[in-house]
Amino acid sequence: MMAPQTIPHAAQNAASLWPDNPAIITEDKTWSFSQLWDDAQRCGEKFLRAGLKRGDRIAIWAPNLPEWIITALGAQITGASIVPLNTRFKGREAGDLLRRTKAKFLFTVKDFLGADYSDLLKSEDLPDLEAIHYLDGENSFAADQEDIDHTVISEAMDSLDPDTFADIIFTSGTTGAPKGAMTTHKAAINLFTAWADRVDLRRGDRYLIINPFFHTFGYKAGWVIALAKGATIVPLPIFDIPETIRQIEKNGISFLPGPPTIYQSLLQALGGKRRPDFSSLRVAVTGAAPVAPALVDRMKNELGMGNVVNGYGMTEHGAISMTCQGDDDETVANTCGCPLPGVEVRCVDDAGCDVDAGEIGEFWIRSPFLMSGYMDDPKATADTINSDGWLKTGDVGIMNAAGYLKITDRKKDMYISGGFNCYPAEIESILAGHPSVEMVAIVAVPDERMGEVGKAFIVPRPNTSPSADEIIAWSRENMANYKVPHRVEFIDELPKNAGGKVLRRVLREA
Repeated sequence: MMAPQTIPHAAQNAASLWPDNPAIITEDKTWSFSQLWDDAQRCGEKFLRAGLKRGDRIAIWAPNLPEWIITALGAQITGASIVPLNTRFKGREAGDLLRRTKAKFLFTVKDFLGADYSDLLKSEDLPDLEAIHYLDGENSFAADQEDIDHTVISEAMDSLDPDTFADIIFTSGTTGAPKGAMTTHKAAINLFTAWADRVDLRRGDRYLIINPFFHTFGYKAGWVIALAKGATIVPLPIFDIPETIRQIEKNGISFLPGPPTIYQSLLQALGGKRRPDFSSLRVAVTGAAPVAPALVDRMKNELGMGNVVNGYGMTEHGAISMTCQGDDDETVANTCGCPLPGVEVRCVDDAGCDVDAGEIGEFWIRSPFLMSGYMDDPKATADTINSDGWLKTGDVGIMNAAGYLKITDRKKDMYISGGFNCYPAEIESILAGHPSVEMVAIVAVPDERMGEVGKAFIVPRPNTSPSADEIIAWSRENMANYKVPHRVEFIDELPKNAGGKVLRRVLREA
């Protein structure tokens, strides 16, 4: 079957091919593929009546809910792009992206983990935002049950261009300002169809989506490709091990991506008084952290996951490489696999020349699936993608003779805390807004639970005496919690080189 070329066409095809099969299962309701497509069309028609069109943007700031999917599909039917917002953002962070994308509508929830997102935006100036709608209330496009004008939807679908931008997903950078990667429908569908074939996602699989929908892993490698392949989506709004175990048993989960800690927790559960039934588990997809070969072996032999795969990707492209079915435990544990079909990877030195197999270099990638560029930032785009179409990942590693990749370091200063990418320049930019901060530098320090956490080295402003507790409390109010520095040290001056650049290496060694 030829892959559909847009995300709404994937939903439409699923409704045609498997109308009565379950598309989404939640605690309260099950959507068949035909019911899901009906709801998406209703939502799309409401957007069209509201004047949404190609080139417009809507933002979604919510956890993994069926209404998230319905709203995204409805907006994309019109040719508009979606802007997913991290559920851990604070008002300042979300407001910045809403302004920059000129989002017409925001779809959010009234209460998630104690946060009222619309309340967080009360002090934000949002001149282009026409309305806020709630996915968990009556004021929602996704909740309307009126009849569908199929002529209107058919015309919209016929005019939907595969080269239209499906989304703008923001990734932070060393400049301190998040950059919006713009990706077309065609690139997203074709890449993740290849990804699904590599990892063996099948029609009828029960896919527990723990990865957040605001992230490429939960969105494109999550519900989008589940629709394209005919797999059943079981969304999990909050990651919780007891709930994960309950969902595996209740819904017969067969496909379970996530970081290694998920599988370690499931193995621990097998040692409890009640032995859970994990017999439905078939595929594990990981990639956020190193995996011990012993863990791969236990996942196969104790959890019964016959296919354990590891991979590598980035927002500007999506999935880049994956291990293959049949790769041995050492390969799965110690590499990110080989490039997906259509993806070229080079390992180069500082001069951009290819290094020999087994030698360390920076990975450059080129493919038809690359982002089209950063929104409103041609300079950053040109700095990232050269004139020959090679994207400089900033990730350092080794490519062996068989073409398998291994990440050994990050050329940029980004670090990973609890599975989330953290960019020091962005965090420093926010912290610079504290009235007692003259200068600040963030470096990563090891942490047993989170892997890495941020440590802030702060030069206080004259005549101020901030405390570490004060800085951390202020940070919690002004940035997502994974960005909040866990440690603070006050110093008289930051170490710099002759050109005035802060020497993070010196701070790390300190």
